[in-house]
Amino acid sequence: MIRSMTGYGTAQETGVGKRFTVEIKSVNHRYSDVSVKTPRNYSYLEEKVKKCLSGYISRGKVDVYITVENIEGADGEVLLNTPLAKSYYEALKKLCDALSFDSNVRIDHMTRFSDIFTVVKPEEDTDEITAIVLKATEEAAKSFVEMRKAEGARLAENMLAELDIIATYVDEVEKASPRVISEYTSRMRERMSEILGSVPVDEGRLLNEVAVFADKVNVNEEIVRLKSHIKQMRILMNASEPVGKKLDFLIQEMNREVNTTGSKSNDIDIVKRVIDLKACIEKIREQVQNIE
Repeated sequence: MIRSMTGYGTAQETGVGKRFTVEIKSVNHRYSDVSVKTPRNYSYLEEKVKKCLSGYISRGKVDVYITVENIEGADGEVLLNTPLAKSYYEALKKLCDALSFDSNVRIDHMTRFSDIFTVVKPEEDTDEITAIVLKATEEAAKSFVEMRKAEGARLAENMLAELDIIATYVDEVEKASPRVISEYTSRMRERMSEILGSVPVDEGRLLNEVAVFADKVNVNEEIVRLKSHIKQMRILMNASEPVGKKLDFLIQEMNREVNTTGSKSNDIDIVKRVIDLKACIEKIREQVQNIE
């Protein structure tokens, strides 16, 4: 089953007095581009999370957000450097005396000196935290992949419907091709008869002209290749591995064959069908851009 490159998944796990949330979002991208954003103290998780996700994602612009919420007590202890605070206080009083200011040193003045406060965080078990976050990552990745599959199923349904229309149009072009040659033969015979009058038409010359024309407008090879591409695309729709790049290649080849068919034909009905084919192919091409 094909998968879309658009997806979303999230999961939470608790441990070591914290709640860890992993959120995964993705959009279209030509290659695999995974970006992991964590709080500053947890940057060591980035590469481990990327490695974990490599088994779930082969293509797409993926953003992973890891948030950490403290749920048991304070996330650290604030220590006060009392001697340094006293030194700041005495220095401020001296400054007021030296400049003949009223000595009115307030607590909000003191809090501007950040170096009198030190936040001491408890030492964390990085291995335990890594295990918790990777478990959340696995769960988020599973829901993320399920959403990609569901979106991929909708894309496949639309694409298969368009392929059915394309197959019908290709059959119509195939059936119309002999008629084009037959009509050309009749027109040539009439034209030669008008020019020659009572002189019999040279059948050899006529057949030669028709053969040259038939060679120019022959689209049998293009029809065969189009049918082959349609068959391959239908097979790929049920593939278990990522097939976005293969589908993109096939749709380009189909467009090439249709363009060649259009350039060879001067029949109005075939030209109309070529336009219809290009419209259908463009619809599929837009959808293929979102397939992993």
